[in-house]
Amino acid sequence: MTVSFGWGPVEAGALGSGAACLVVVDVLSFTTAVGVAVEGGAAVHPYRWRDATAAAYARRAGAALAVGRAEATPEHPWSLSPAALRAAAPLPPRLVLPSPNGSTIAARAGGTTVIAASLRNRSAVARRLAERGYGSQDRPLAVIAAGERWPDGSLRPALEDLLGAGAVLGALRALTGPDPLTPEATAAATLWDATEDPVAALHGCASGRELYEYGCPQDVAVAAEIDTSTTVPVLVDGAFQEAP
Repeated sequence: MTVSFGWGPVEAGALGSGAACLVVVDVLSFTTAVGVAVEGGAAVHPYRWRDATAAAYARRAGAALAVGRAEATPEHPWSLSPAALRAAAPLPPRLVLPSPNGSTIAARAGGTTVIAASLRNRSAVARRLAERGYGSQDRPLAVIAAGERWPDGSLRPALEDLLGAGAVLGALRALTGPDPLTPEATAAATLWDATEDPVAALHGCASGRELYEYGCPQDVAVAAEIDTSTTVPVLVDGAFQEAP
């Protein structure tokens, strides 16, 4: 079995070290934001910290720096909000997108091919994985649900990322069959298939409710646009870009 599933940065390091490709899933909101930005023509640099070092990194990369949702202004509208990024056209050619979860996983991947997946591009990602032979014996694949963080920094499993990973794995299973999937990957795919209303689940899950409380329900709505995108962002030279 060569298609594995895991949670968070630590397991991404463990599974990704033996994988030919790592798919990171952070539905609310890093990988959804990456997809929207790449669709808009931006190359997205993941960065682990939202602090002074992020600004310095953006300067070195010749990129604009995305800020926190509450810090965005009409003059600097770029943030982790997929809805704000969609409305901010035209986007800068390069954008640094800090995130403690999905961005951290992507930034730690080393030389492994990294793909950003969400509910919006789950079928497109699965097709690319199958076409490139990822999940075969000689090209192992790891799909990582980013999760959230508790106040002490420990991993908080997040339903939206489990559903997003399951959505990719379910689409891949439909293309390649069940044999390559580990039991963990099979369980994630099965959960997706058994979820009668994933859009309602996304709006009602803990992370979705938090975004409502922050006044950002539109970000949940964008993340819930299942299979609306054919863009497959791949990490190339430190930035997510549309796959050729």
